[in-house]
Amino acid sequence: MIRWLIALGLAVLASPLRAETCRLALALAMDISTSVDENEDVLQRQGLAAALIAPEVVEAFFSSPAPVALAVYEWSGRTTQRVVLNWTMINTEADLLVAASTVQQSVRSDSGSATAMGHALAFGATLMQQAPPCLFQTIDLSGDGSNNDGYGPDSAYRHFPFQNVVVNGLVINAADFEGELFLIPFFENNVLHGPGAFLEIAQGFEDFERAMRRKLERELKGLQIGALQEGAH
Repeated sequence: MIRWLIALGLAVLASPLRAETCRLALALAMDISTSVDENEDVLQRQGLAAALIAPEVVEAFFSSPAPVALAVYEWSGRTTQRVVLNWTMINTEADLLVAASTVQQSVRSDSGSATAMGHALAFGATLMQQAPPCLFQTIDLSGDGSNNDGYGPDSAYRHFPFQNVVVNGLVINAADFEGELFLIPFFENNVLHGPGAFLEIAQGFEDFERAMRRKLERELKGLQIGALQEGAH
């Protein structure tokens, strides 16, 4: 693993970026399954919009001259996935403000579907195939429950193109059901995928914005360098 990361880091440093190349294609996935009520959906949607324009996240977006391509989608049941923000190149703070406004003004497309996490990941992999060419690809899956509909994450990883995609997780630990006690281990053992993948935890939907700010900052700053440092410990 460490040798792979070192080789990747050296290759990136040795190859000058083309002007049109982005450093990261980042797809953010919001949970709109039936366990997420109307108020919680607002907290999640507004929290993501606010996190995108938080000062530390803005700084992280522009910590490199190579831009970031950003997309946002919502997910729940087997056939309930919808793009909220299609791939947008974040070249300026104005681009980021427009992206955040699009998320803030969006309305959930469904409120009665189960939690089809494997289908959500498969949708993300397909969406990633439409992204601009970037050095890194990351899907960020937020959720307040484990998979209970359709195939699971393991099947998605076997049958869809995830070879160069990292999947990070954001657990919304709402603790509404006894089964949620196992939510964090479920994400750790089934959702996280690829070198350097990590989990962030929000203690309820009221904490979503803080957790999202922390996660975005980590994802956007020093991708290959951070992975090398982490692997060396």
